[in-house]
Amino acid sequence: MKITPLKGMKDYLPDEMSLRDYVQGKILDVYRASGFERIGTPMLEDMENLDKSEGGDNLNLIFKVLKRGEKLNAALVSGDEKELSDMGLRYDLTLPLSRYYAANRASLPTPFKVIQTDRVFRAERPQKGRMREFVQCDIDILGDDSINAEIELIDVTARALLAIGFNDFTVNINDRRMLRSMLTNMGFAADTLDSVCVTFDKLDKIGAEGVKKELTEKEYPAQAIEALDAFLREGDFSIERVAATLEDKSLSDNLMNVINTVRELSGGKYGIVYAPSLVRGQGYYTGVVFEITCAAFSGAVAGGGRYDGMIGKFLGQQVPAVGFSIGFERICGILLEKGYKAPVAKKLALLYRNDVSFADVLKKAETLRGQYAVTVLPQQKKLGKQLGNLETAGFAAVAFADNDDLKILGQKAE
Repeated sequence: MKITPLKGMKDYLPDEMSLRDYVQGKILDVYRASGFERIGTPMLEDMENLDKSEGGDNLNLIFKVLKRGEKLNAALVSGDEKELSDMGLRYDLTLPLSRYYAANRASLPTPFKVIQTDRVFRAERPQKGRMREFVQCDIDILGDDSINAEIELIDVTARALLAIGFNDFTVNINDRRMLRSMLTNMGFAADTLDSVCVTFDKLDKIGAEGVKKELTEKEYPAQAIEALDAFLREGDFSIERVAATLEDKSLSDNLMNVINTVRELSGGKYGIVYAPSLVRGQGYYTGVVFEITCAAFSGAVAGGGRYDGMIGKFLGQQVPAVGFSIGFERICGILLEKGYKAPVAKKLALLYRNDVSFADVLKKAETLRGQYAVTVLPQQKKLGKQLGNLETAGFAAVAFADNDDLKILGQKAE
């Protein structure tokens, strides 16, 4: 029998779980104080829903569940690989939320401000910051088509990061409609824009030359590639420059409004910048998209955007929706690397001998729990050694079930 977890999955030691509980608790406190309500959905979703969710590359990373019994036998006989699976593990929380809202819309408020903090699964190659099983912390606003929804989500998410202790971060924001319009005006065909945007999104990693090379390999029109290359090499990525290429100025006006409002709300505690190459990989995004980057970690620590078309796939009518997800695992990873310890109640060990009533031991433990997190333990013969081990394990004090003595260990308690 193997004692190690599956590749890309992890066991968590008590100190790690203490940190994870603390971080998630702080995030939830901010979310709830801002009027968002928590829901839960199953880990498994119908494969048809997952396949049609426009999740971009994530659709290739779904953990699929085989059919069972006679249905599996029939699927094997058919020889059709797609018939083998009828369900899969969710790869994010947006598709489940959209299905949930479609099923429960009649009993939900409008707009619906919702929290989801739960595990998701992706069958990808594990690496630093990327696991096959990980936690996402999402907030979404459903039913509000105004830019106020984007502004509120950015504000709440930023306050959650500040509450955890992050302050050196930047909100990067774009509107996919602006980007698509600009690319169309440069000469790229409408049906190629998704692929062009995927390449453009790699600008930070491969540079302007790499973008040009990849688009050339994809055999897009040379004139369009040259126009985009000229735009990139000029280095002026201002919203005003992009706006000059647009017929619909309301897009750039709205985005500028979001930027200015968030900048006012930030009070200088974090930054917000226009990022014209920001696309995000999920195909379901329809408008404004955003990511938060942190100097302490290479890559985004939060991301999201507007996905007005997703719920309509279930209801047959459009429902405006926008969401923001904190990269919980990356946040915890940064804090662990920094040696951060979650603030917890001081730990006290209440030691007892076998000649003391265990009921009395537990009653005494309860009287001490107003000041300490109390662990009840049998007293060992070598008390000095036991006290040393308890101090090493992080206990601040020791009490005894049969007397009123209280020993303070080291300098961990006042």
